[in-house]
Amino acid sequence: MPLTDREIFARLIQCESGGEGDNGMRAVACVVMNRVHSPGGEYARVGQGSIRKIILQPYQFVCAMETEGGKPNPQNIYNMSPDQVHFDIADWAIAGNRLNTLGDALWFFNPFSPKCRQNFPSDVGYYLTRIGDHCFYNPTSAYFKT
Repeated sequence: MPLTDREIFARLIQCESGGEGDNGMRAVACVVMNRVHSPGGEYARVGQGSIRKIILQPYQFVCAMETEGGKPNPQNIYNMSPDQVHFDIADWAIAGNRLNTLGDALWFFNPFSPKCRQNFPSDVGYYLTRIGDHCFYNPTSAYFKT
């Protein structure tokens, strides 16, 4: 039986941020939902308001890729077994809840260092905040031209 959007979302939350605590997981969930509801740019065009399309868009989330660098990716959403907390956070985000400090963040990444880049992925995103190991980025006006 195919995975529901809710289950794919819970699996992504677990895979991308399961070790980041509740706020870290909520922040990742917010990014997904910000992309789902983006008023323009790539995510509006590709995602068309769909959680599934946003999560499974190629090359967006490492955890949604079955291979990475030509090798099997053992840490992917298809190998996750989400707990109730992951479903609760997915439901929280789907219901329209957001972290106040996250703004319209469309991207996050773990720099594996104490410093976050000022722009990510290029000039389309600017640094907003750090939550746990992840740096979060809001879109610039250049993003809406993508």
